[in-house]
Amino acid sequence: MAKLILTHEVTGLGAPGDVVEVKDGYARNYLVPRGLATAWSKGAEKDVSAIRKARKAREIATLDEARATRDSLQSRPVVVRATAGAGGRLFGAVTTADIAAAVTEAGAPAVDRRKIEIAQPIKATGEYKVSVRLHAEVAATVTVKVVAA
Repeated sequence: MAKLILTHEVTGLGAPGDVVEVKDGYARNYLVPRGLATAWSKGAEKDVSAIRKARKAREIATLDEARATRDSLQSRPVVVRATAGAGGRLFGAVTTADIAAAVTEAGAPAVDRRKIEIAQPIKATGEYKVSVRLHAEVAATVTVKVVAA
């Protein structure tokens, strides 16, 4: 088992600043190469407070704010424009950064791209449902309409 400090949120594992124990292969092949975690050491343990402080600054402060943001996001669909070929197939895919920019452009509160979860890659025009984690207890389901540019 490998002991790691998470630097980014990992669904089902923890939030930034959490110290977790995972299997060696998961740590070596997935978490560390993608920059989602760093190896734990006594020196690195001191960095945990800095990571938690940065997370707290980015996080939505209260549960009421999170619920208000959720209602705002769910009340209207978000339109993402992408270059598409014949049959509505996209050149590339719609990313979480594209969705975050479209949410801000639509007039909704800004959303961190790392909080957006796309179940399946979006590679064609159409309407999709995307999950946004706003708070530990609040998640929003956003309707994303992908249209050809």
